[in-house]
Amino acid sequence: MAEVDIAPTFGSELKDGFKPANAWVANGIAWLDDIQAFYRERSAIEKEYAAKLNALAKKYFEKKAKKSTSLSVGDTPVMTPGSLESASLTTWTTHLTTLEARADEHDRYGNDLVTRVAEPMKQVSTRFEELRKRHAEYADKLEKERDSQYADLRKNKTKYDAACQEVESKRKKSESAFDKTKAQSAFQQQILDMNNVKNTYLIAINVTNKQKEKYYHEYLPEVMDSLQDLSEFRTMKLNALWTLAAQLETAMLQQSVGQVERLTQEITRNQPHLDSMMFIRHNMGGFQEPPDKVFEPSPVWHDDETMITDDAAKVYLRNVLNKSKSQLGELRREVDKKRREVDAMKQQKQRIREGKEQKDEATLVGQIFMAQEELHSVDRKRLAAEVETSTITSAVGDVTLGAKNHNFKSQTFKIPTNCDLCGERIWGLSAKGFDCRDCGYTCHSKCEMKVPAECPGEQSKEERKKLKQERQEAANALLKPNNLGPRASTDHVAELPALSRSETVSSVHSGYAASAQRSMTSPAEETPPDIPTSTRPSSMLPSSASSTPAPTAVRKNRVIAPPPKSYISELPGSAPNGSSNKSEQKGKMLYAFEAGGEGELTVAEGRDVTILEPDTGSGWIKVRAGYKEGLVPTSYVELSAAPSIVPQHTGQSARPTSSYSNSGSSIGGASAVKKKGPAVAPRRGAKKLKYVEALYDYDARSEAEHSMVEGERFVLIKEDTGDGWIEVEKGGATKSVPANYVQTV
Repeated sequence: MAEVDIAPTFGSELKDGFKPANAWVANGIAWLDDIQAFYRERSAIEKEYAAKLNALAKKYFEKKAKKSTSLSVGDTPVMTPGSLESASLTTWTTHLTTLEARADEHDRYGNDLVTRVAEPMKQVSTRFEELRKRHAEYADKLEKERDSQYADLRKNKTKYDAACQEVESKRKKSESAFDKTKAQSAFQQQILDMNNVKNTYLIAINVTNKQKEKYYHEYLPEVMDSLQDLSEFRTMKLNALWTLAAQLETAMLQQSVGQVERLTQEITRNQPHLDSMMFIRHNMGGFQEPPDKVFEPSPVWHDDETMITDDAAKVYLRNVLNKSKSQLGELRREVDKKRREVDAMKQQKQRIREGKEQKDEATLVGQIFMAQEELHSVDRKRLAAEVETSTITSAVGDVTLGAKNHNFKSQTFKIPTNCDLCGERIWGLSAKGFDCRDCGYTCHSKCEMKVPAECPGEQSKEERKKLKQERQEAANALLKPNNLGPRASTDHVAELPALSRSETVSSVHSGYAASAQRSMTSPAEETPPDIPTSTRPSSMLPSSASSTPAPTAVRKNRVIAPPPKSYISELPGSAPNGSSNKSEQKGKMLYAFEAGGEGELTVAEGRDVTILEPDTGSGWIKVRAGYKEGLVPTSYVELSAAPSIVPQHTGQSARPTSSYSNSGSSIGGASAVKKKGPAVAPRRGAKKLKYVEALYDYDARSEAEHSMVEGERFVLIKEDTGDGWIEVEKGGATKSVPANYVQTV
């Protein structure tokens, strides 16, 4: 065959034809076993003179005929080769012909054939097969990465469809919801979330397309070129061993010099790229690159491929862009470093091949392969960062310019800490978040990408405390829809912040204790106990809240009046002993109560009762209704003025009227259909009360919580059930406090 100026390569000509090329190279490497087996058998046959050698030559002519097609053009050629054979097979034919002419000359150097030809060839075959398998594993890895990228894109598409479906659901709910403001706010918030999901989906499309382009035009061609180089290297080693065998024959068989010289000339004509050229020519097929991925609108949310660039989306995109840009420089430097290492090793391999450097080329090929894998891994990350950066900047420009990014670090909050963005509580040893090293800004992990880049810089301890208070007040104000004012309309819904759990759950809770709300929520939607002030259930409000209707209010809090302050004792035993008072205290049942245990008394609503034993801190009092006596909850009885019991509080206003509703859709100020009493502390009877003592100061964030000062004692009503809160009683009022702020005494 004629020589060519520039030899074609597998990567540029065969595109994605790695599997047939790999099979063809495997056939060539496996063929080395046949050749080295040939020399071993020949060494034994050398001693059996010409007849045995002639039989051997005939045997391998037949083997060659069977494998001629697969060794020349592969197992599944696109073009039929006809009677053509590859350059190596042609050389092999000359070799067998020479063997027939020299049948009588092989007895003396049979041992040399085994030790100097067959064994090295076996070692070469083993090493080449290991390298080929590594190529195949790497090609399979590239294919899996490509398929994984496609799968990730499909996941993003699924998330986008789900977000669109949720937006459509929220829209329908907003049309039929009783509370239009709340439903419209949920609808607008869902649109913001959908926009973020859409932007992520668009970014994933660009990354996938770029990775696909790299796969078909760089990654896979590089592997195929390396596979071709391995095949050609195998041909070079094979030529060297054949030349050695020929030289042995030349030295020891002077009578067949002419035949051996012709064989040597034929071997030198067998250039490594000739076999590759023949294989390429017979396996070139129609290759069509898969089309680029495009944006697919959701079937339930009609949209185009334009990225969302409103203010909320820009905050998210700015944070994504900032992360990508911060990583891009380092990744580029790492890619350049790895690429220089690979180029240096390739140059070293070329010097070894040219004989200018003495080193094991097979070992160097393995090192090159390892370096290329590392380069590929880093380059994929660099490519993804570049595409993310270019995608965002082309849509909204470089929004990181002038941004004052927070210096966030990952943090585990061991005490209740509120997120400065959404206002909700960051709680638990396993619930990690972030805080800014400079200004102390705290947020959930899920809120990090939504935090505006408005860091005021390094702050002192006092300034941080002030900033924290301002941020929490702003977050709490945004979380309360009532702050929109009585004339708020749906036109302002788009300006609302991200919805918290308290704005998405109907006020269907009843009960006096803070546990009432937690117990009414399903496991899948349960409000965390470590929620911030705005999301804690407000179980007690002033009586004025029940008389002023709020037509635009989103949250429907029931008005629950606490026991009158004139009868609240700070701790059990601190109030005067009611049994020592000779005058009888009167009262009236605010709610109907049915006895649920021994010693309790069933009393109808509105019934006048006589107080026999006052509340000593247990939440129960002993009364007489008619001729019957028994215990009823203190919070169910409205006590009449009794100066003889607590003279120091004489003149205080009477207990305000309380109303409760079982309806989750009732609005404050509406008349109650049926009154229901608040939750009551369990009756402890003569059992010894359990007390807890405050370890730290704590300010209540809602009326469902007790404020505490260090050292203050409370009656333990309900222990921590795993949500981080306990219920305690003080002065007849049962509320919640953080479990890790108190200790049992």
